[in-house]
Amino acid sequence: MELKAVVFSIPFGVIFVVLGLFVNLLQAICFLTIRPLSKSTYRKINGTIASLLWLDHIWLLEWWAGLKVKLYTDLETYRLMGEEHALLMPNHMCDADILIGFLLAQRLGCLRSALMVMKKSAKYLPIFGWTSWFLGFVFLNRSWEKDESNLKRSLQGLKDFPMPFWLTIFAEGTRMTPDKLSEAQKFAASRKLPIPKNVLIPRTKGFVTAVKNLRSFVPAVYDVTLAVPEGHSTPSLHTMIERKSTMVKIHIKRYSMKDLPQSDEAIGQWCRDRFVAKDSMLDKFRAEGTFGDQEIHDTGRSIMALLAHSSSSYLIYFALVKLCQKFSLLSTWRGMGVLVTSFAATVLLMHIFIEYTKLPKQKGVQTTQSTRGKATDFKFN
Repeated sequence: MELKAVVFSIPFGVIFVVLGLFVNLLQAICFLTIRPLSKSTYRKINGTIASLLWLDHIWLLEWWAGLKVKLYTDLETYRLMGEEHALLMPNHMCDADILIGFLLAQRLGCLRSALMVMKKSAKYLPIFGWTSWFLGFVFLNRSWEKDESNLKRSLQGLKDFPMPFWLTIFAEGTRMTPDKLSEAQKFAASRKLPIPKNVLIPRTKGFVTAVKNLRSFVPAVYDVTLAVPEGHSTPSLHTMIERKSTMVKIHIKRYSMKDLPQSDEAIGQWCRDRFVAKDSMLDKFRAEGTFGDQEIHDTGRSIMALLAHSSSSYLIYFALVKLCQKFSLLSTWRGMGVLVTSFAATVLLMHIFIEYTKLPKQKGVQTTQSTRGKATDFKFN
C-alpha cells in the first residue's frame, strides 16, 4: 500500500476499528440475548447497530472523498424504493460497489436492512465481515453444489423480515476487469451470443434461485446500472482514502416480480437479456455521459453520516486521550510501545482491507493514464 494511503488511513482506521469492535460486541450480545426470544426484534435492533458502522463508510465516501452520486429512475420507482422488499441486480463495476450500495440505501431509508450476497471469504474479514454475518448476509463458496441449499435456506429465512429490505445479488459473479471482459467476449463469440463491451455474462443459477424463492413475498426486481462518466476515475477503497473525488451515475429500472417468467430456463434468459440491455445502455452512456432526463435531484451529502462520524470520532478520541492520561501511555516506554503496537495493528488491518478489495493484476491488458490523469483507458492486446 502506498505511503499516502497509509498516512490517510490512520485517523479513519482508528475510528473504524474501535467503532467496529464496539458494534460487533453489541451485535454478539443481541445475538445471544434477544434473538432467541424474538428474531424480528433482533433484526430491527441489529440493523440499527450495524448502520452506525455503515454510516461511517458513507462519511468516507461523501464527506472525506467527495464522491458524487446521481440517481436516474422514474418517479413511481423512486416513491416505492425503501417502501418495499426488492431484489437488486447491479453490474459489478468495482470494489466500491458495496459501499455505494450502502450510500444509496441510506438515501432511500433502507440502510438498516440492506443485505447482500457475497463470496464466503468476505465473512472472515475482521469487523466488516463479522458485522455482515450478524446482519444475515448470504455468503457463497462459488461452488453450486455447496451453495444451492444454503442460498435457498437463507432466502426463505427472509419471509418474516420485519421491515422493507434490499437484497443485492451480483449476477456477474465477480468484478469487471479487462481480463475478465476479454474472457467473456471470447466465450460469447464461441457460443454465438451478443458480444459484451461493458459488462460480463451473468451466471444465472443464483439469480434464478433468488427469484423462485423470493417471488411470493418480494414484489420487485431493481435492475441497477452503475457507470462512471468520462474524465472521472473508477472509485475504490484505496482512492477514497486518498481523497480522490469522482462521480458515479446510477440508473434503476423496476420490474414487477409477478411479470417475470416461471421456468428456470426462461428466468435465466430474462437475466441474460437484461445484461445485454445494460450493455447497450452503457454504450449510450459513454457517448452521452448521462442516462437521460430521469435524474432525481436529492439533498446532497448525508447529514446523518456526518453527525454519526463526528459524534463517534469525538467520543473515541476523547476516550483514547483519557486512557493515555490514566495509564501514562505517553510518558513511559511501555505505554509508548502499547500505542505504537495499536497504531501498527490499525494500519495492518486497513492494509488488509485495501489489498482485499483491490482488483487483481491484469495479464492480457495494458493500461495507460489519460492525458488529464483522471481516467484510465484499457487497451486489449
